[in-house]
Amino acid sequence: MTRLNCFQLLNAALLLMVGIVLSGCAVSTATRLPARIEIQEAVGFTIIEEQKISNDVRLEYDQALSLLKQGQHDQGIALLETVAETAPDLSAPHIDLGVAYHRAGNLDAAETNLKLALESNPIHPIAHNELGIVYRKTGRFVEARRSYEAALEIYPGYHYARRNLAILCDLYLADLRCALGNYEAYMTTVPSDEEASMWIADIRYRIGQVEE
Repeated sequence: MTRLNCFQLLNAALLLMVGIVLSGCAVSTATRLPARIEIQEAVGFTIIEEQKISNDVRLEYDQALSLLKQGQHDQGIALLETVAETAPDLSAPHIDLGVAYHRAGNLDAAETNLKLALESNPIHPIAHNELGIVYRKTGRFVEARRSYEAALEIYPGYHYARRNLAILCDLYLADLRCALGNYEAYMTTVPSDEEASMWIADIRYRIGQVEE
């Protein structure tokens, strides 16, 4: 079994373990098993998609991630596009493309690839969270909230999605109760975030001012 990690996770200090488990060494047309998520309370979650791919495709995927890590975004994106075309049912290449295009400033391409990832795997929290960020940056705040909430419905401990939802409710939706509840839930996972602690105190003050 081979585990392919999403590019996003190779470039961030996450307490998550997210991957794609691929079986076999040859391309197969056999019926594809549905994706599933395994929750590990201490470290996060693992996304499992079982599909047979060739060694060449696996090596191209690894090479694409290496290029992206080295800052060679154009080359990495081009190679990921090839991988995505070769293995269209896998969500990981599309998620990586979504993240890479997002970082390159191409939000349209990012959105397209993240939606393709969710077509392949509707239970991928990272895809929902990243799509929520794209929605927020393009002013679609209601859609962003739905995406963050979809990620958290799948994995409530996904602290990045929790923090993103709290910020959205606070700064963009003016929903202080939503913001406070999600900041507090976030702090149970990341208690060392002093910035979030200050935001919680500020929101509690503002709620008190409104209710007086």
